[in-house]
Amino acid sequence: MTLKRTLASAAAFVLAFATIASAQDAAKAPAKAAAPRMMAKDPIAVPSASLKWTDLDPQKGPGVKVADVSGDHTKGAFSAFIKFPAGFAAPLHTHTNAMKMVVISGTIVQQPEGKPEFRLGPGSYLFQPGGDYKHTTACDKASDCVIFAEGIGAFDLKPVEAKK
Repeated sequence: MTLKRTLASAAAFVLAFATIASAQDAAKAPAKAAAPRMMAKDPIAVPSASLKWTDLDPQKGPGVKVADVSGDHTKGAFSAFIKFPAGFAAPLHTHTNAMKMVVISGTIVQQPEGKPEFRLGPGSYLFQPGGDYKHTTACDKASDCVIFAEGIGAFDLKPVEAKK
């Protein structure tokens, strides 16, 4: 019984130490990983009427609009609304940086390469890995889609060829 208690205490100590070390490392991490306004001391309110919609990328995403809320999606960490026209479909692609997304309206259709598609309606959440996560993204043809997205780095869309 004493050996079990000793081992349990040692495991708890190691886990506590690892948690503290991890928290200290996170505190030392560059601020790039956090959206710029996450550190604000006062509330930040952005009425929908004040959003400034611009073209996301007319060549890779014709008709797709973006309205930055914090940061600049072209330069680094950001929070933004992204609007897709009904029926929009992006070909197979990746993004350099991971993003967290919440569907505000419409139905987003995503299909990871080699896997079945999934459909996300209003109120749905999606964490989308950066790097080599190959997928297509579309907006159902029934209505425009609006999402709220947060990225840890600049937004990009890198088309890739499908597996043969």
